[in-house]
Amino acid sequence: MENLYKFLEANSIYIVLFIVLVIWLGIFLFLSSMDKRIKQIEKEIKGSKA
Repeated sequence: MENLYKFLEANSIYIVLFIVLVIWLGIFLFLSSMDKRIKQIEKEIKGSKA
C-alpha cells in the first residue's frame, strides 16, 4: 500500500492529465454522436418536405 502512495505522489500530474484526457475524449464522442443524430433528423425533415 505504501508503494501505491509513493507512485501516486511521484506521478500525480500524469494521473490528472489522463483523467482530463478521458473527459475530453468523452465530450468529443458525445458531440460526434449528437452530430450524427442531428444530420439524420435533418435528412428526414428535408425528405418529408420534398
